[in-house]
Amino acid sequence: MPVNRNALIRFKTIDKCLQNRFRRWTLLDLIDACSETLYEYEGIDKGVSKRSVQGDIQMMRSDKLGYNAPIIVLDKKYYTYEDPNYSITNIPLTNQDLDKLTEAVEFMKQFQGFSHFKNLDGMVQKLEDHIYSQKTQNRPAIDFEKNNNLRGLEYLDPLHRAIINKQALTMVYKSFQARHANEFLFHPQLLKEFRNRWFIIGFIENNPNIMNLALDRIRGLEISKKVYLEKGEINFQDYFKHVIGVSVNPNQEREKIMLFVNHKHAPYILTKPLHPSQEEVSRNNFGVLISLNIQHNFELEKEILSFGEAIKVIAPKLLRKRLKDRLKEASDNYESDLGVAQLNTIKKRLIRKGTIEINPVYSKREVRKIGALIQQYFKKENLNTANQREIFSKIPGLKSLLLNSNLTTILDFLMPKAFLVKSVYFEKNRDADWFVAWHQDLPINVNEKVETEGFSTWTFRDNLHSVIPPLEISQNILAIRIHLDDTTVANGALEVIPGSHRKRHSPEEIQTITENSFSEHCEINSGGIQVLRPLLLYRSAKTKNHKKRRVIHLEFSAEELPGKLEWREKEMLEIKL
Repeated sequence: MPVNRNALIRFKTIDKCLQNRFRRWTLLDLIDACSETLYEYEGIDKGVSKRSVQGDIQMMRSDKLGYNAPIIVLDKKYYTYEDPNYSITNIPLTNQDLDKLTEAVEFMKQFQGFSHFKNLDGMVQKLEDHIYSQKTQNRPAIDFEKNNNLRGLEYLDPLHRAIINKQALTMVYKSFQARHANEFLFHPQLLKEFRNRWFIIGFIENNPNIMNLALDRIRGLEISKKVYLEKGEINFQDYFKHVIGVSVNPNQEREKIMLFVNHKHAPYILTKPLHPSQEEVSRNNFGVLISLNIQHNFELEKEILSFGEAIKVIAPKLLRKRLKDRLKEASDNYESDLGVAQLNTIKKRLIRKGTIEINPVYSKREVRKIGALIQQYFKKENLNTANQREIFSKIPGLKSLLLNSNLTTILDFLMPKAFLVKSVYFEKNRDADWFVAWHQDLPINVNEKVETEGFSTWTFRDNLHSVIPPLEISQNILAIRIHLDDTTVANGALEVIPGSHRKRHSPEEIQTITENSFSEHCEINSGGIQVLRPLLLYRSAKTKNHKKRRVIHLEFSAEELPGKLEWREKEMLEIKL
């Protein structure tokens, strides 16, 4: 039974609606959807009758077209598929369909080899392989690269139609860098695919620059009534001629990129060039030197980095330095990983000695971000002193940077259900020469003074109530010092007495212990941390050089205070690994 084009459009529309399980579809909803689709595709504005859609549903339910669609009605009102995975597009081809497709493929194969039909080659292979697998029920002989989970593919068809029909679009788009989506008028010119990802090339009104927008970042689009503008003077084949990927800077000159490829990987790059401009310059027993005449862009860097140790940039210097720095950061990410064995060692040493240094916990990139955020805060607040309490609440965004995966792993391992009770930033400037004598960190900060049994030596300074708590509370506090700079003996590293953290010591005992015990200096690299118990005896030595030393001191507890006492800076961490 022949089926006209309009009926097929209605079948496809009804099928798409019934696959959407997040909405309940009445007959009137299906009629409206079919009417809108026919107007969009065919320009038919008279709508669709109730009788036509009812007939379409019956046809889809029947075996006349091979659909046998499991369409059911819920509550005598709402249409849906009984099988949530059903779609008419999943119907297997009949033998008659396969025969006709075979004839079509044989016909298209006659055009292979002609330059005008070169783009048919891949299509013919796909069809031929699909027909073979359907007829023989065997595994396909060809597997083309695809990414079925890629977002934004639903926009391919409307974008393609907009380009063909020369229509402007109102687009809602959210780039990776933007906090919120933006809406703007967009004039699409070309759809381009690169590495199995789709981009729409075009421009915004009143902005002559060509833009490339990833389809997976589009949040919505609709046809605009505004006049469509076209970049007729641009030949897009030439526009992308001197780049890898889709990022083009019309004002940037091409560069001669020199790459050395080791002998093991050279065959891969020689048989599949990185770019049409690739040329072999020389070769020796160790590898091949190749050149590219292209623009330096993001995709070029990504392509070179994908070969890892197989490629070394010889020139230009800027690209060489850029990739060298990126590879260092990549290596740094692996260096800061923590394993279960290391965590167990940390816990055992902390119990025995009362302190341990862990290098590194933060990557160099994370350290730079943390330092920049703190510097911005001091500049904004016009603060001269670089010492600041309660930095978690005063510096927005710092919490998420400090509580990276490594620190949250350490906290969860050493003190489950921990919450923050103190955060202090202090900085030894280049001209500073201060130090602290041997002592234990005894006071804690509370919201207000409430006389409570076991709590003694109340002080009030800098609008802050401090008190010395009972021993059991001190023993259940964990201090972590995050070092943003290399810390050595020369610039004031802590000196500790291992094992001195088990009890509270009198001044006389402190003097006796420090004069008759071996101490250790805690030298820590930038990005490393020192974990210690507050009762540990420690001091910092006078500095012998004037290198900057920035430290963030955090204290954690899992114990509430008794009575009406409350921690001054209680911050629930909600640690999620």
